[in-house]
Amino acid sequence: MIDQRSTEELVRIAVAGGGFTLNGAHRSTEDLVRIAVAGGGKVRLTFTGLANRTTDDLVRIAVAGRGSVEFA
Repeated sequence: MIDQRSTEELVRIAVAGGGFTLNGAHRSTEDLVRIAVAGGGKVRLTFTGLANRTTDDLVRIAVAGRGSVEFA
């Protein structure tokens, strides 16, 4: 499952052009920002499980993804 991969592995996948859906509930905002940056606005990244994050955290993740991040 994609959720069991390390942040470094997910960054590599996103840089390579692979999009995915990830439950981000147990990852830090910094890790999600790193993954979003790796997507570079070129792949679709869907993050779930973030209902308890602050709006500021979600904005940081979204800005980092430059249009590639969707929250579900």
